[in-house]
Amino acid sequence: MKRSELFFSIFLIPVDYFMLILAGISAYFLRYTEWVRDIRPIIFDLEFNKYLEIIFIIAFFWIIIFAFFGLYNIKRKFFTKEVYRIFLGSFSSFSFVVFLIFLSRELFESRFIVLFSTLFAFLYVSLARFFVRFLEKKLFKYGIGVHKIIVIGNSKITDDLIREFSSQKKFGFEIVKRVRDFGIKTRDDIKEFIKDNKVDEIILLDTNLSRSEILRIYDFTDEYHIVFKYVSDLLGTKVLKTEVQEILGVPIVEVKKTRLEGWSRIIKRFFDIVLSFILIILFSPLMFFIAIIIKIDSRGPIFYLDYRSGQYNKKFLFYKFRSMVTHLCDGAGPSATKEGNKVLQELIKKNLDTRVNQPLHKIKDDPRVTRVGKILRRWSIDELPQLFNVLRGDISLVGPRPHMTMETAKYETYHKKVFTVKPGITGMAQVAGRSDLNFEEEVKLDIYYIENWSFLLDLSILFKTPLAIIRKRKVA
Repeated sequence: MKRSELFFSIFLIPVDYFMLILAGISAYFLRYTEWVRDIRPIIFDLEFNKYLEIIFIIAFFWIIIFAFFGLYNIKRKFFTKEVYRIFLGSFSSFSFVVFLIFLSRELFESRFIVLFSTLFAFLYVSLARFFVRFLEKKLFKYGIGVHKIIVIGNSKITDDLIREFSSQKKFGFEIVKRVRDFGIKTRDDIKEFIKDNKVDEIILLDTNLSRSEILRIYDFTDEYHIVFKYVSDLLGTKVLKTEVQEILGVPIVEVKKTRLEGWSRIIKRFFDIVLSFILIILFSPLMFFIAIIIKIDSRGPIFYLDYRSGQYNKKFLFYKFRSMVTHLCDGAGPSATKEGNKVLQELIKKNLDTRVNQPLHKIKDDPRVTRVGKILRRWSIDELPQLFNVLRGDISLVGPRPHMTMETAKYETYHKKVFTVKPGITGMAQVAGRSDLNFEEEVKLDIYYIENWSFLLDLSILFKTPLAIIRKRKVA
């Protein structure tokens, strides 16, 4: 999903709202023109200011009805289909207004205004959509919003699509590489290619590839967080969710890795910003008090800063209250020391690691932890500064736990699915068993969350988090 697609989908809401207001105003003044009054004399009294107040409210509900008809979906649509949805949305909104008038004749009595407001709404919104889509296509020429694609195939369909995408910039697709199979050598070539080149999608157009090659492509796109699309009936294995889009008469199927995209992603981010801001204000006295007792308890900085792996395995600076002796902090960030990493390896050799033969480590009765640090860890208070990470957009309130870069470097291919979404302060693994779970169990829960995300699931995890903190567990 491109940022420009998100922008235009959000931009359409105020544009449509303005067009609906304009449609209502146009119908009002048309009704009061001399030639219309000669045909249909005015037998009602409707002040413009009062009418305008009504139009502002009705336009809001009109937008909601448009949303139900998918007019603010992120995915690109053909303009003819978009106009058809505008027509359905306008007709349904017209029925809604007629129903309101039926319930209360005080709203306004002019059937002419209602009818022509609907006609103008359909016309104005369609014209505005045409202009926005025209602008979007113009930006494609400058590379803005263009999907960079690797095409796999050795068929006539492959040749036709490459030719069309190359000549028709309006589709917003750019073929950056074409391969004819997906053997081991080809996979390694693509792996090197994406290190220096942006790739958004891989489209498989060859029905002659073996099942093992197809599954290899699927695993590859999963590992490197690239959208995978294919011609219908190519993938014989079960996948989470698919979406079919017709391009030049060819049904192309996109494999959905998560439900958390489009408006769901926007809503989740909005929720993160609002709630994290509120929580920062509420917990600021507690965080100030913790900062004081950390300074009193041991020498060194208040915060522990480390690099963690975020969405798409991108590195970001992670905040926590310091719970270890300053010179023995491990990790790969500003707070880490060579001595701290060395001591960690010694503790692992002494079989104190509760997660043996796993990418993550949890040291039992860690001697590096300070007196205050033990209390902070027991009640997860050391994680409060992560609210600032949420506000910054590095992580979410709910999601897979962000692990150290030195740990994620040891991940197997299927473990990397957790990078599909932003990590979170809390998640399914935390409310299910916290640090008592082994790594594989944690990954399974995180993948389940990614594939079955819903806003209600996020709320459920947030409500369960305090109970999970209170529940007795091992202190690492």
